[in-house]
Amino acid sequence: MTTQHHDSSVYEEIGGSDRFQELKRRYRSWAFPMTVAFLAWYLLYVVLSGFARDFMGTKLFGNINVALIFGLLQFVSTFLIAWAYNRHSLAKLDPLADELRHEIEGAPSGEEEVKA
Repeated sequence: MTTQHHDSSVYEEIGGSDRFQELKRRYRSWAFPMTVAFLAWYLLYVVLSGFARDFMGTKLFGNINVALIFGLLQFVSTFLIAWAYNRHSLAKLDPLADELRHEIEGAPSGEEEVKA
């Protein structure tokens, strides 16, 4: 029972720390605007498909029209966002999260870890 109480107090302490708050700020400052941008882009596609049928049906070359290009760009943007998040996470989130994890676990951080 004391271990569970100890664990919860450690997590409450870390959760209230400035470094954890910074980690949350870094995550939110990237994730929220990117989510809004992606949803706006997706809704633009949906709205144009429903209300600007002539525009979306405009043939660009052969049987390829604006709607098809926009649809394919949805997939491209999804992969670009995932790639960009990975880069952001590796540069801004993971180092701080690793420090916090090592602090909680009591293990050395960074290069000091023993590799098996």
